[in-house]
Amino acid sequence: MSNGRPRLSTALLILAALAQAPSARAAGFHIFEQGSKAMGMAGAFTAQADDPSALFHNVGGLAFLHQRQVSVGATLVTSHDEKFVGAAPGSGTGANGSLSSLSEPLPHVYWIQPINDNWSFGLGLTAPFGLKTEWEDPDNFAGRYLSTKGAMRTLDLSPGVGVKLSDKFGVGFGLIARFSEVELGRRVPSFDPASGRVVDVAAFSLESEVDQGLGWQAGLLHKYNDSFSWGFTYRSNVKIDYAGDARLRQITSGNPQLDELIAASLPLDQALRAETAIEFPDTASLGLLVAVSRNSRVELDVNWAGWSTFDTLTLQLPDFPALSSSQVENWKDVFQYRLGLRSGRAGGSEWRCGVVVDESPQPDAAVSPLLPDADRTGYTAGWGRRPGRRGVDLAVMYLDFVDRSTNGVNRDDFNGVYSQTGWLFSATLTF
Repeated sequence: MSNGRPRLSTALLILAALAQAPSARAAGFHIFEQGSKAMGMAGAFTAQADDPSALFHNVGGLAFLHQRQVSVGATLVTSHDEKFVGAAPGSGTGANGSLSSLSEPLPHVYWIQPINDNWSFGLGLTAPFGLKTEWEDPDNFAGRYLSTKGAMRTLDLSPGVGVKLSDKFGVGFGLIARFSEVELGRRVPSFDPASGRVVDVAAFSLESEVDQGLGWQAGLLHKYNDSFSWGFTYRSNVKIDYAGDARLRQITSGNPQLDELIAASLPLDQALRAETAIEFPDTASLGLLVAVSRNSRVELDVNWAGWSTFDTLTLQLPDFPALSSSQVENWKDVFQYRLGLRSGRAGGSEWRCGVVVDESPQPDAAVSPLLPDADRTGYTAGWGRRPGRRGVDLAVMYLDFVDRSTNGVNRDDFNGVYSQTGWLFSATLTF
């Protein structure tokens, strides 16, 4: 952006920026809620990993799963009261806006098949990254030149194996095949000399193909005794090269001379080949589990995410190189802290609760209508029952976001304060 007016080349970078923009999810665009039992304990599950969601939380836990199991479930991600209140300096001054309420179901499916007394195989299907943002009243929203709508969908297919090295120690290894697509919309502005103001001259949209990348994961679980266990897991980064078709649809400005100039200057109503690459972060988790009574356990997890690889994004339009550009992001590595409690008798009902403190990796300069990310604290509760060969787990999470201010340093000159709250609901059936 230059002098507060977006250029087309800068605006097209929104494709690359799509990977930043979740609502009511883990900081960044990571979605950690991939199983109801773990979610009830705020995701503090690395040192337990005692159900099929071990394929996501700690593949080392597969070593101790010796029964064929299938888990099927979903997590409903919702957000509410997502608002923007503009502030000086820049184009956000005095502006206000609201995001449409989010309600997105995300699936998780796991299959566990023991091979022998020491080896187990598993296959997981999860959606660990994603987003959807859509601003109300896009014709008048002051940030429409940065984003009116954005969506990212991912699906991970994760085969893994676990091996029990002793009665108390297990390790696991797995692959991560990630499939992803992106979608976005925004407006393109131009200065109208007849009226002396900035007007909308085009609507920009993009839909990518479903592209894929490959990664891996490894984990270990040590059940030291009946009162203490610990686990560690690492999931590699995954790079995806996106390709898609962008389009520019002209919006008449009311000034025939300007409309004619725009029609002659921009590649309107044609497919514009666009290419970029997103490097999803690598993550690690260390978990410690302690028995506080005969039927109660407490776990503390410290999670790390390597967001510093997300430093620069480049967008290429091979047929129109003048529109290609790059953008500095400068995200940072961050930690999460998860504390969870479970209490109940084996084979009966179990109650769970937890709290997670989640740090945003995004600097103030990069906050935008496409991604109003923020630090947050999550509070969870859950219940489960596993009589015989079947089980059900339920969980709920409330996310309390810190109001996020750009502090007058926004790179797009669109300063203000973003606020939101979120609820997540999850259910899992295990057979």
